[in-house]
Amino acid sequence: MSLPLPPELVEEIRKRWEQNPMLKPRIVKVTVNIGVGEAGERLQKAAKVVEQLTGQKPVFTKAKRTIKDFGVRKGESIGVKVTLRREKAIEFLKKVLEAVDYKLKASQFDRHGNVSIGIKEHIHLPGVKYDPEIGVFGMDVAVTIERPGYRIVRRRRCRKRHIPRRHRVKPEEAMVLLHDLFGVTIV
Repeated sequence: MSLPLPPELVEEIRKRWEQNPMLKPRIVKVTVNIGVGEAGERLQKAAKVVEQLTGQKPVFTKAKRTIKDFGVRKGESIGVKVTLRREKAIEFLKKVLEAVDYKLKASQFDRHGNVSIGIKEHIHLPGVKYDPEIGVFGMDVAVTIERPGYRIVRRRRCRKRHIPRRHRVKPEEAMVLLHDLFGVTIV
């Protein structure tokens, strides 16, 4: 077993999922973000890289406040991001996990079971070649994991403001899910 969890806990989690399928979490979305820190040609190249990697048109992110030391003004575009869902999310996540050798740290999981993965250079992804015209970009990949039924927080009609703690995904469950789906080793 390549999980830093006691085997009894892992078996208990899997048993609960078998008994009640509404408790088994799923990958809802994968968000890919490249923060450049400046507008201009470099930002356009980052957008081109994200579009090539994901097959979707990226959205430009704006600076929340002015920072004179970095030359950033409030409202200026300083990064790009893409949100992937369903099959596209799973396929891209497989590439990202291959780039990090299917190893994640336990500290990369937050208390709600979400995972954040940093990639230093986009050329580490399989099938990507270095292009001197574009250069090299690092990126952040955030994986959102939820249980079925969590939509009641976001829906328009009959919205609920609070989800009980027992229905939220725990980091241990997210580790077991990624290990079962992709064979990820948690260090």
